Amino acid sequence: MKYIAIIHKQEDSAYGAILPDFPGVFSAADNWEDLAGNIQEAVELWAEDREVELPEPSSFETVARDEAAEGGVLLLADIDFSFLDKKAVPMNITMTPYMRGRIDRVAREKGLTRSGLIQAAAHEYISRMRG
Repeated sequence: MKYIAIIHKQEDSAYGAILPDFPGVFSAADNWEDLAGNIQEAVELWAEDREVELPEPSSFETVARDEAAEGGVLLLADIDFSFLDKKAVPMNITMTPYMRGRIDRVAREKGLTRSGLIQAAAHEYISRMRG
């Protein structure tokens, strides 16, 4: 779904983004290329641990008239809400028997299933990569 973000940048600062349709949601990025991913992550954090009713996107004209838009640039942000779908789906991956055994041992030690451990490890890895 597409929402309009208001972007501000002052000399010697990061880009700052607010999404008027998501009160309190703010994101920042040191460079323009990282803004979209950081906006997506900010919306995901906003939705975490709450019942989410997605707001209707405001029109370009409405956001442009918003006081917060003064001196800023409007960016159409395409937010992927697939993270809200908590239904597990099967998948097939390939690995060596040794690695499968290591995963299974650690999963048992932690009280997890193989899938749960792989999912937790992937989540941790992705979080670290986003830094």
